[in-house]
Amino acid sequence: MNAKEQIAALTEAINRHNYNYYMLDNPVISDYEYDMLLQELAALERQYPEWALPDSPTQRIGGTVTKQFATVQHQFPMLSLANTYSEAEVEDFDSRIRQLADLPVEYVCELKYDGVAISLIYSEGRLLRAVTRGDGVQGDDVTANIKTVKTVPLKLQGDYPDFFEVRGEILMPHKQFAQLNSEREEMGEQPFANPRNTASGSLKLQESAEVARRGLDFKLYYALGSELTAATHYDQLMQLSRWGFKMPDIIEKIGDIQGVLNFVHEWDSKRKMLPYDIDGIVIKVSDYAQQQQIGATSKNPRWAIAYKFKAERQASKLLSIDYQVGRTGIVTPVANLAPVPLAGSIVKRASLHNKDIIAQFNVHEGDTLLVEKGGEVIPKIVGVDESKRLPDALPVAFITHCPECGTELRSNEDEAGIFCPNEQHCPPQIRGRLEHFIARKAMNIDSLGEGKVNLLYQAGVVRDIADFYTLKREQILGLEKVIAAEEDKPERIIGLREKSVENILAGIERSKQAPFERVLFALGIRHVGETTAKKLARHFGSIDRLACASVDELLQIADVGGQVAQSIYSYFNDPENLERVIKLKEAQLQMAVQDTGSQPVSRVLEGKIIVVSGLFSIPRDAIKELIEQHGGKNASAISKQTSYLLAGEKMGPEKRKKAETLGTPVISETEFWKMLE
Repeated sequence: MNAKEQIAALTEAINRHNYNYYMLDNPVISDYEYDMLLQELAALERQYPEWALPDSPTQRIGGTVTKQFATVQHQFPMLSLANTYSEAEVEDFDSRIRQLADLPVEYVCELKYDGVAISLIYSEGRLLRAVTRGDGVQGDDVTANIKTVKTVPLKLQGDYPDFFEVRGEILMPHKQFAQLNSEREEMGEQPFANPRNTASGSLKLQESAEVARRGLDFKLYYALGSELTAATHYDQLMQLSRWGFKMPDIIEKIGDIQGVLNFVHEWDSKRKMLPYDIDGIVIKVSDYAQQQQIGATSKNPRWAIAYKFKAERQASKLLSIDYQVGRTGIVTPVANLAPVPLAGSIVKRASLHNKDIIAQFNVHEGDTLLVEKGGEVIPKIVGVDESKRLPDALPVAFITHCPECGTELRSNEDEAGIFCPNEQHCPPQIRGRLEHFIARKAMNIDSLGEGKVNLLYQAGVVRDIADFYTLKREQILGLEKVIAAEEDKPERIIGLREKSVENILAGIERSKQAPFERVLFALGIRHVGETTAKKLARHFGSIDRLACASVDELLQIADVGGQVAQSIYSYFNDPENLERVIKLKEAQLQMAVQDTGSQPVSRVLEGKIIVVSGLFSIPRDAIKELIEQHGGKNASAISKQTSYLLAGEKMGPEKRKKAETLGTPVISETEFWKMLE
């Protein structure tokens, strides 16, 4: 065979072995034999890249670097499911379905995977595009990263149609999550919080080789397209399995609501045995004709519902309370607990939120606290079992001084949190600002993480965000950090070697291209999040104009209230902050909006001031973005200058009442879309 034929034959053989291993759980060759075939193919493709096929299994290894993920509009909106925690509401759902459907109803019950929704487009049997759910209308093109997920077929088999879409969930199995966190701890990095967020973050990594290493999995749950011929959802899934997709692990056809509830009860108790996280059961009408007959709202299909499992709760004795100081100085009380198993892990610590919650729960020393995992992820205290309180137990008294720098704590009337005002010199506030500055949504210095930032801080080479831009190779090469021994782990030492130093300095240099709005967010101004930073950047255009703004000028910006305006004004009137900004300007960060020459999509809303309130078919921020793209302005409160009140579902009655009083026109989402047309 010539090289082209060899590559084609090896590609077909390895893809068949992948199918046997990942889809059928039935490998027919050893791992060693498989690796030898893959190495042979990779060598041929390097020598003859023109003959590499689009479905080559070498793509599973990764290697693509994606600097920016393109935004893609979904052909069909990715609607979310209506959720319930009540069995009575599941029974009501069944009653409505049987009233709407002409014929007897058969349900399909599936696990509700706790992962990230993904849309896979197949054209002529090959994976064409993979898009995240995004806001349901459009998402990010993550095709290069999805190709590394071994349970996503790159090429189909059998009598597949020319074009169709498959939807499912990308998740991280428990085994891979534990292994990844173990590796991070070895490197001195903060472990990831939970598998779902880790899977979501993995899809947005710039290097597909790193995504491949993380061992993500794909679970399909739906298919759609005009060329699909199956009459029922269950039959469609069976057809997909014949084309090369892996069938859901747990799926059942059920003809009555009691059978559905039995399925719910069974997997509520069995879910801890699964190798991945689920947070409920999805119940769907199987027949496609009945699905069409039953229809959908603007946000949810009426023919399906998700039953969410209730959070598991345990009782544990309060041993002590630590007080942690965050980036903005807020002091959070954290309860140290007697170890207790909860939702698949051993919980030893849980947040007590703030001073008001401690008072509300009337927490005493040595109390038995009730613990839940919010969304099956973050442990939190939800109450106290007062029946087990010791008679001489004293109420917990919140600390009066910062546990880190000793400064007397303060509180604001309009905030629940108690905070340390020593923002410039309190160590955890400084470290928090450094970690915030390098984050993906801020300066995105991906070669640094919490562990490396702490190493640089402890070494004294970075004590301020501006210090990142004066770092020299010789300052950080060879820096080491000792990780103390734990219960089952020996003491470890991590250090910055040549390659790490190169990556850090290169990442810092790249960050100088971050746009002004991200620099503004990265500064860490109290109460200024991503959205506010974007509005400030658009309104003022440069850091110089913003720094000179009065409180009254700041209040003219939509959604900037008194507290936010005062925080911004105070920041730029602090000499240390001004010195910091000057240093960042000297480091050549983007301190003004770059004129790209871009124009609004249209001028149909020019001169119109619109107040948006309620729930819509897409996120409210997306609605506001559309208003600006078409020349309009957003406002947070109704006044005589308001042109329209855009009213979504569940809008508060006060806004409608004020609009009627002032004679402000109230328009629906449908009318809004017509205006844009």
